[in-house]
Amino acid sequence: MAVIHKERVAWDSARVFAAAATDDVYWWLGEELGRHLGQRYVLDLTRTRRRLRREDASRAGRAHEDALSAEVAAWRARIEDVLTECPELAPVLRQVIEETGRRLPR
Repeated sequence: MAVIHKERVAWDSARVFAAAATDDVYWWLGEELGRHLGQRYVLDLTRTRRRLRREDASRAGRAHEDALSAEVAAWRARIEDVLTECPELAPVLRQVIEETGRRLPR
């Protein structure tokens, strides 16, 4: 059985979830997060989407990049907390990360 590194899963989740928040894969990811983690995470993804879309629309210098960095950091912390409480979710999250990444445009 492979060892899953909690911090790596959290980092990968954060980058992929923040990227997916402003893409069409957002809808699929929201359903997956709701099913595996609960509605709180669907609401968090919706908030991420709103913040990133707002900053993208404003195009105020580095505002979008700063907002994206803040969202990635927030998601990393959320997922680390989830994996601390429920380490058995790591393989499920790995699958969600991989599938979300495949669905994102290249």
